[in-house]
Amino acid sequence: MNNHLRDLRAERGWSQAYLAEQLEVSRQSVNAIETGKYDPSLPLAFRIAKLFSLPIEKIFSAD
Repeated sequence: MNNHLRDLRAERGWSQAYLAEQLEVSRQSVNAIETGKYDPSLPLAFRIAKLFSLPIEKIFSAD
């Protein structure tokens, strides 16, 4: 799965640690999602979308 999480985070000037804190996950989890090593669960994907005020499809896409 591809994602635009790193770009969205950078646009807002957020660190991985800050995003992790907002999502209640580890910084390592944020890094793994951004690098494509980990696909978030559906509940986490919804939390990410809500935090960025975007539909899930604008953040994540199929390979």
